[in-house]
Parts: sequence; structure tokens; C-alpha cells
Amino acid sequence: MAPDTRHPDKLDRAVIFLGPPGAGKGTQAKELAKRYGVPHLSTGDMLREHVSKVTPLGKEAKPIMERGDLVPDSLVLRMVRERIERPDCSHGFVFDGFPRTVAQAQYLGVLLRQHGYRPPLVVHFALDPALVLRRITGRRMCKAGGEIYNIYERPPKVEGRCDSDGGELEQRPDDREEIVGPRLQAYEKQTAPLVAYYRRLGRLHDVDASKSVEEVTQRVLEIVRGARQPAH
Repeated sequence: MAPDTRHPDKLDRAVIFLGPPGAGKGTQAKELAKRYGVPHLSTGDMLREHVSKVTPLGKEAKPIMERGDLVPDSLVLRMVRERIERPDCSHGFVFDGFPRTVAQAQYLGVLLRQHGYRPPLVVHFALDPALVLRRITGRRMCKAGGEIYNIYERPPKVEGRCDSDGGELEQRPDDREEIVGPRLQAYEKQTAPLVAYYRRLGRLHDVDASKSVEEVTQRVLEIVRGARQPAH
């Protein structure tokens, strides 16, 4: 069942992270989810899970993904509904990379109400475009454990190797400079209107994403704790 009471050490709501690629949403989403013991939900992970398990949704998504096309809203939204209905989401969850459009946000709002959740808490990671480019092109990921580094801002102790398990670090193909420009344009066109949408609803909290990972984490935690205080 969806939560109907506020537990002092539970998240008990949906938290949405908005911001351009490279703003650090993934890192912060994992950290917040870990602190509160709730799922970190990524639509990319959901898609891969359904495809690998050959679910009905996965069978629909696989040929679309193999063509390199965008998975349609109808399919993504069905996956999101299925995911948040699982028991591990009963005390809240953190969305990373969803919603991407105002239409998705409106659907999510309805879905959350249907499941007894309060309105989502939305954290906006604000970052200068020049810094976005540096963040993305400098990003490296551990092939083994998925740890994320940045050769400019958060380099590993040993070049090309993960601090945790010594795994090889790689640059994702879509993190290369020639790919990043179009990605940022796509973000501005499609996703940035979400900032205006949630700001109008009074649910948006801005975070300066140019700060250190630790400083951003502290700011995110302040926002979440503040939002969880009982209303007077």
C-alpha cells in the first residue's frame, strides 16, 4: 500500500531531480536513495530490466531501442506505473531523468495521487552551459561497479582506474563532445519547460550544481528535511 502517514526517518514521497546532462543528478540521486533506503529509479534502468527479462513491456521496447528511436511516452509511463507499484517503493523513491516532458509530469502527478502520495519534491540542478560541457566530456565510469568520476573535478587516484575495485574507467560514447551539443539542445527544448511548470506549482527548489559533490549533497538534504517538516 502507498504511504498514508509520515514516518520520521522515512522519505515517504517522490523526489524528482531536474537539470541538464552532467549536472550530477545521478550521483546525488544514488546518495539520497541510499540515505533513506528507497529505490533510485531511472527509466533507462527500467527499460534495460524489462528487455533483459523479456517482459511484455520489454518485448515492445526492444525493437524501438535497437532502431535508436525514442521509446514513446505510452510505454515509458506504463513502466513507471509498474515500477512504483512494487513494495520497495512504499516509503518513497528518487527519480533521475524522469519526467522529461510536461506531459509526463502531469501523468506522474495523477499517478502519485492515485497511489496516495503527496505532491513530489522537485530539485532543480542549475548549471552554466560551459560547465555542463566540461562535466560531461570529463566523465568516466567504472566498467565493473558503475562508479562515476570526472577527470577535471573528481579524478580517480590512479588514472583510468576505479578507486573502489580497480576496474577500468571508460567514457560513454554519448559523453563525447560531438554528441553533447545536440543533447544539450534537446534538453533545453524538451525538458527545460519542466522547470517552469514545477516552479509555477511552487514545488521547485534550486540547487547550485557548480558546487562540490559534498556541498550539493548537503543542500539536497536540507531541502528534503525542510520539506518533511510538519506544516504549521
